[in-house]
Amino acid sequence: MTRFSTSTNIKTNFDYTQQVAFALGFLKDLLFSVKEINFAQILEIFHVHKSFVLKKLLSDTALYGLSSVLGRLLNYLLVPLHTGVLATSSYGVVSKFYAYAAFFNVLYTFGMETAFFRFSADKMQDKQEVFNVSFTVILVISLLSSGLLYVLAVPVAGWIGDASQAQFVRWFAGIFFIDAIVIVPFARLRMENRAKKFATVRLINIVMNVILNYLVLYFFHQAVTGEGFESISVFAARFYSPADAMSYVFLINLIANAFVLPLLIPELKNYVPKFRFELLKKMLRYGYPIVLMGLFFCINEVGNRNFLEWWLPEGYYADANSLDAVGIFSACYKLSIFISLAVQAFKYAAEPFFFGKAADKNSPKVFAVVMRYFVIACTLMFLGVSLNLDTLQYFLRQESYRAAMDLVPILLMANVFLGIYYNLAVCFKLTDKTIYGAYLGGLGAIITLLGNYSLIPLLGYWGCAWSTLACYAFMCVACYWWGEKYFPVPYFLKSALSVMFLAAVVVWATTWIEIADVYMKFGVMNGLFLTFSAIIVFYERKQFTRIQASMRT
Repeated sequence: MTRFSTSTNIKTNFDYTQQVAFALGFLKDLLFSVKEINFAQILEIFHVHKSFVLKKLLSDTALYGLSSVLGRLLNYLLVPLHTGVLATSSYGVVSKFYAYAAFFNVLYTFGMETAFFRFSADKMQDKQEVFNVSFTVILVISLLSSGLLYVLAVPVAGWIGDASQAQFVRWFAGIFFIDAIVIVPFARLRMENRAKKFATVRLINIVMNVILNYLVLYFFHQAVTGEGFESISVFAARFYSPADAMSYVFLINLIANAFVLPLLIPELKNYVPKFRFELLKKMLRYGYPIVLMGLFFCINEVGNRNFLEWWLPEGYYADANSLDAVGIFSACYKLSIFISLAVQAFKYAAEPFFFGKAADKNSPKVFAVVMRYFVIACTLMFLGVSLNLDTLQYFLRQESYRAAMDLVPILLMANVFLGIYYNLAVCFKLTDKTIYGAYLGGLGAIITLLGNYSLIPLLGYWGCAWSTLACYAFMCVACYWWGEKYFPVPYFLKSALSVMFLAAVVVWATTWIEIADVYMKFGVMNGLFLTFSAIIVFYERKQFTRIQASMRT
């Protein structure tokens, strides 16, 4: 049963400026409310003692999470902008280029970020020397790779699909270079627990990107097309052409990234170009499986955009070609942002935390508690977003983009499994067995390839969604089984699976609820969410005190 339909009781033609004003007002209120947050009081609700080992992880995740949440929310404002200006096929091209970008970003960094964490945490290694070697490796790789891409832009663009898009390849050569060389300075900020600067620089980059996008694709676009802002039409026409709207997305990304470089120069004040081959050999041996893991992850996470273009039968959708389908699927995938931002925020704080606690005798208990509450948080996000898709669908401005809204809960649950996998995979990083992570990523990639190849001709973009869920669920199970051999952790497996299963049942059950009035449906759905959340909080409050006491023994 399809949940999304154009009912006369639902206002389907929202005023775009009102959407933006509402979102900006929400962000303003959120920023001011953050000033009033007393994290000590929040922790006190759960009886978190000052010496509680997870307090540092909680505070860092809150800070990284704040920058990630605000950053993603700001980026989220680009979804209605892009889906309002770009045709579905153009959005498909944008999505396709960023899918390829994910692969190149992995190759450029060559696993040096995680290797930097691993060897910086080693008391036998000089931290500045580790930084020097890591940054030098990435700098050399980036210079050579971006230079090669720039020179071979025309054949590379032809290989991707259209030789006339060679300029896009040249811009991406610059984007890749900048993204790569800031990796290690950002990692140093995280390793030194300088979360405030990390968050500030990242937010500046995102704010610049959003401002430039709206300046060009909203104000300039409306001025040139005669939809508004006539006073700047002559000026806007000198810089903007509606026919090339798609290209500005890439160019703005390059400009916003370049703006960040001066902000990270202080992190290079003691940098000396250096290759210490003994250390470099160890770092490369540690890092190359992470490169494989990253490449396999790209296949699992963004490869479906390419597979959908390649393997969707011609005429499968009467009113959409393969690039249209890629655009529609990618836009709906954006609605899983709430899970992915939680996973990203957690990763920023957790990697240095896990490495720092690895030698602690209580670390397995700590990791188990971290997993428990991570699963609860992600599951509540899954439930909250899934129950509110009737409202969230209007962030995709053109109705043609909303054709795949029913598959969003599947993509959300896939991202929950992905977050769990990141938690489980810590056992490979802590025991220097990163090659096993590569094996698991490879098996996941095989599932992704076979799943997409067999399901896309039958189910279209639904095949992409089910393949993604199957891949991440399998990787979680396999990682848990494998990890128990090398780094046993007493995970609360039964409670985690119960919470996820019950949330999935609630979402499935609501697909059978037919409520014509949009406000009543909103109330019913969020009533279910609040009831579910209250039950979890009531149960976990009792459990938390017991867990905290056991970790002190």
